[in-house]
Amino acid sequence: MKRSISALLCLAAFKLAAADKVTSKDFYVEPPTLISLGFEWQIDGDDNRNASVAVSWRKKGDQAWHEGLPLLRIGNERLNENAIQYVTPNMLAGSIFDLEPGTEYECRFVLSDPDGVVGKSENLVTVRTRFEPKPAEGGKIYHVYPADYKGEKQQPAFTGLMAAYNTGSTHSDNFNTYPPRAQPGDIILVHAGLYQDDHMKYGGPGGTGPSDGTYYMTHGGTAEKPLVIKAAGDGEAIFDGDGNFNLFNVMAGSYIYFEGLTIRNTDLAFLAGLKNIAGASGITIKKCHIENVGRAFYSDWSGSKDFYITDNVISGRFPADHLMGFTGRTWQKYGPSPKLVSEYAIKVYGSGHAVAYNHVANFHDGIDVATYGDPDGSPNPIRDRLPVSIDFYNNDITNMEDNCIESDGGAYNIRVMRNRCFNHGHRALSVQPLFGGPVYFIRNIVYHAPEGGAVKLTATSSGIVLYHNTLIAPVKPMLGAISNVHFRNNLILGKSETPETFAVETYTNYSSSDYNGFRPNEGAEFSFEWMSPPFGTLSLYAAKSPLSPQERIKAEAGSKEDRRFKTLKEFSEATGQDRHSVVVDYDVFQKVTPPDPNDPRILYKAEDFDFRLRPGSAAVDAGVPLPNVNDGFTGKAPDLGAYEVGQPLPHYGPRE
Repeated sequence: MKRSISALLCLAAFKLAAADKVTSKDFYVEPPTLISLGFEWQIDGDDNRNASVAVSWRKKGDQAWHEGLPLLRIGNERLNENAIQYVTPNMLAGSIFDLEPGTEYECRFVLSDPDGVVGKSENLVTVRTRFEPKPAEGGKIYHVYPADYKGEKQQPAFTGLMAAYNTGSTHSDNFNTYPPRAQPGDIILVHAGLYQDDHMKYGGPGGTGPSDGTYYMTHGGTAEKPLVIKAAGDGEAIFDGDGNFNLFNVMAGSYIYFEGLTIRNTDLAFLAGLKNIAGASGITIKKCHIENVGRAFYSDWSGSKDFYITDNVISGRFPADHLMGFTGRTWQKYGPSPKLVSEYAIKVYGSGHAVAYNHVANFHDGIDVATYGDPDGSPNPIRDRLPVSIDFYNNDITNMEDNCIESDGGAYNIRVMRNRCFNHGHRALSVQPLFGGPVYFIRNIVYHAPEGGAVKLTATSSGIVLYHNTLIAPVKPMLGAISNVHFRNNLILGKSETPETFAVETYTNYSSSDYNGFRPNEGAEFSFEWMSPPFGTLSLYAAKSPLSPQERIKAEAGSKEDRRFKTLKEFSEATGQDRHSVVVDYDVFQKVTPPDPNDPRILYKAEDFDFRLRPGSAAVDAGVPLPNVNDGFTGKAPDLGAYEVGQPLPHYGPRE
């Protein structure tokens, strides 16, 4: 009997060891953006979650390798909310950042595990970043003029956009009978003037079809030869929707390039895709003014790829003289929520998109990934329909009724970098849901988010990385626990109307936080909170099937331990988190004061603040090196927050 028990114990130990080994499976390269590359390495095993993937990269032809961030270990987190029922795949995923457009890179990935590796342990791939879209050479040039133009015209000349785009146009039943004229590589130059069709008029020449006043762009170009529609440069070229629903419908016209236009007075400026129906790829919108709109750009078609939306000024219809939120105790005393006159500026889905250097103001939301639901084909998602490899960077976003940026609906490698978020009625940076991650929030600034704090992290979110952000608002839970979240090198300065400065509720004890700077609130009952499973329990996801809603409620109610602390010292000693973090105050900055807690409606101007650090302050040299994130730091160690002393400041909004 003793030998039998011994044999059983040996067998059990062998099975445990085998389960802790990592087995290498498929490796995927995601669609590239202009400055980032994303990767996924699927695995089996590694039940103790100690496998890792080291990353290095170099420009092809160079000798020296550069270290990258390790891939993030994700997998088996459960997402359950409304129609979402999802289990994240067992894998590691991650990105390489801030590369050069149109350049080949060699990228090396080495899988290791103290318990052993089964199968391939190294992948070496060569990937080219995407080039910036631009007009091609050698195409035909067409000149478009408004109906009331009286001067000399460059030839070939056409009255109205659709007369050049197709072989003709009319305000009649025959509006869609004309075959295409413009071909890939062609350029349509739109000359100065007002393009505003009377879409209720029937008959006669016109630029759109009757009734709806929409420009249906049903053919386009290619990545190398986009079909270009741009301002001619002789004055403002204005497309006015006259209050219609949608001005440009590009769902069937991929690789269309818009530049330098003014677009206004429509509920939806650009419609590029609808879930389960159709959508476009390769749409470029550059250096446009989009104003008095309900939405500027919308697509939630999962097959879309390679949007490039940059250097635009986008203004919604919410009042520009004060902030108003739509929900929460902060806003109750100001009456009912305002009408949703401008829902969001930009919402995208699919892969390979870049939304950068835009100025956005006066909407409900700023820039979003579409809240789509489970990825197509779940529980075995369709590879080319995954929402992956999406970049939002260097945008300047202000006066949002709700959120600055939403990564909601993304799967892997969503990159939110160097954005400036001022004046947000609810939480500025949103993750609800995220299907595994990572979503990277890197070097963003948040100022004045009076209801709920700087971030919206919910129970349908996992794989969240927050590095080097300056958050002038607390971090606090919302709608249940998150999974697999990591904070490093952030500055988080509390606000007196909320007790906590930093509060995390998580289903996973592999969530982590360290090397941050905190400003606790004076006289607060507690400033730090860490609610997680009992220490020693890896996560609440031991079951092999998703938690039912009833099980989830039970888990939230009874399976996590709530730990609250007044001081950073007490917090770090009790939890093991933030052992290297420091206490800071507003004097670490050159010129930053807290928002007025007595009037949340104030709209603050970014130019009135200076978030650079004071040399020698508590935030200087207090961070930890993060490869490919803070390379080239200037002191003994990286500084905390969005700015490094002695380094150039980011550019926010449109470039000249």
